[in-house]
Amino acid sequence: MSEVTVREATIALLDSLGMTTIFGNPGSTELPMFRNFPSHFRYVLGLQESVVLGMADGYAQSRRNAALVNLHSAAGVGHALGNLFTAYKNQTPLVVTAGQQARSILPFEPFLYADRPTEFPRPYVKWAVEPARAQDVPAAIARAYHIAMTPPSGPTFVSIPIDDWDQMCTTPALARVAARSCGDAHALAEVATRLARAKRPVLVVGAQIALDDAWEAVIALAERHNAAVWAAPMNARVSFPENHPLFQGFLDAFRDRIVAALDDADLVLVLGGPAFTYHAEGFGPHVPNGAALYLLTNDPGMASWLPQGMAVVTDLRAGISALLDGPAPAPRALPPARNAVQLSRADKLTDGWLMARIAALRPAGSVIVEEAASSRGVMHDHLPITERDGFYTCASGGLGHGLPAAIGVALGRPGERIIAILGDGAAMYAIQGLWSAVKLDLPITFLIVNNSRYEALHAFGRHFALESLVGTDLAGLDFEGLAKAQGMPASKVDSGDELDAALTAAFNSKGPCLLEVPVL
Repeated sequence: MSEVTVREATIALLDSLGMTTIFGNPGSTELPMFRNFPSHFRYVLGLQESVVLGMADGYAQSRRNAALVNLHSAAGVGHALGNLFTAYKNQTPLVVTAGQQARSILPFEPFLYADRPTEFPRPYVKWAVEPARAQDVPAAIARAYHIAMTPPSGPTFVSIPIDDWDQMCTTPALARVAARSCGDAHALAEVATRLARAKRPVLVVGAQIALDDAWEAVIALAERHNAAVWAAPMNARVSFPENHPLFQGFLDAFRDRIVAALDDADLVLVLGGPAFTYHAEGFGPHVPNGAALYLLTNDPGMASWLPQGMAVVTDLRAGISALLDGPAPAPRALPPARNAVQLSRADKLTDGWLMARIAALRPAGSVIVEEAASSRGVMHDHLPITERDGFYTCASGGLGHGLPAAIGVALGRPGERIIAILGDGAAMYAIQGLWSAVKLDLPITFLIVNNSRYEALHAFGRHFALESLVGTDLAGLDFEGLAKAQGMPASKVDSGDELDAALTAAFNSKGPCLLEVPVL
């Protein structure tokens, strides 16, 4: 094998893996990586590392391939940790690299070095390494890629000393890894048999339906069994068409409400999500008394804490296909249709009315990226997501993901209109991401739902019977001005009469734009 520099070997590796877009905010310890940067590679600059990580997350999810993130040592990794946590919860495949000071001066604790770099991002990476030798860097990145892509997918981390890039090494061979699990055939046959015998089966669908591309399979399964379908609590992707007659709605992240919603079921089959995600302490059963609980998941960890019943670890498309090959069900009546939530035109703007008008006016095939926690309920009621891969949000509950993720999704799905629905509080965590959207000239409509407060905390405060809350007032923010200061066309709706025209203009803009919508 011929010898090349570590940098040349790494670039060739990334090229072969389809990772020619690199997301970063460069620092001094990373610069040698980019000497003689190939013209067909693309560097996407974010003005803060959390923005960088969020853009890479959206890009990787939209392309179903790992994205490469380049961070600065220690401090830069620290800035990115919030969205690294979200990427881990999203099961997003990322290879995160970070600079390290030169090996020869590490014993002297130099400026801008990372102490114990592989420990810092844990536990929210699947694997972390600082290679023992410069010559091991390309192989470490190859391994990081395979681990990131193996279900359950997630971020990996490689710390690279600054002087490694110009060392000589041999070009490593790239192995192929086939990592999809078809699940235990006997266990899947048991689930299929119990499903066929159930009188009132219910399906609960989670984000792994989207991750494993099982959209058509889950629709076929629901229709074969006339099963009611619920979206799992805090579901971060669209897992079933929300205008389908079998779709019942969205489970709340509270134990008693889940049991109440599923009350009539004699079998609950959870597909691609946890059973269940809870947001507050609860007691009593996890499913209705007498109901059998089954889980299909690609995540062994998720399977391990199933509270009762049986879990099968499997690729979701393969697992659901096995269920479709199972016994034919007895004839069943269709479950009752979901009750539509009626909405009246209000004199003043509400987030519910905004969602209804987005649904009416959005371009066909547009993609929703959402981070507006207090408006998610009315979005569920009035903005149905009906197409495969038509929705992305944050699985972790952290803020600052949605705005940069929309940029990443737009990069990964060129030519498609992206609609980013953002709360005012959430938008401020990553507002400098607007600059990147402008520089990349992406077709994104940023809609700021501005209620001048952290409304989600007010709602949760009522759960704890709190009469008043501190630190939730966001009055005075000017999102139109913030966008224009970064070079983005922007406007603000002052009344409900202006909303339709403003939304239409925002959806038809060629590049990025921002519309601020004050709501009650």
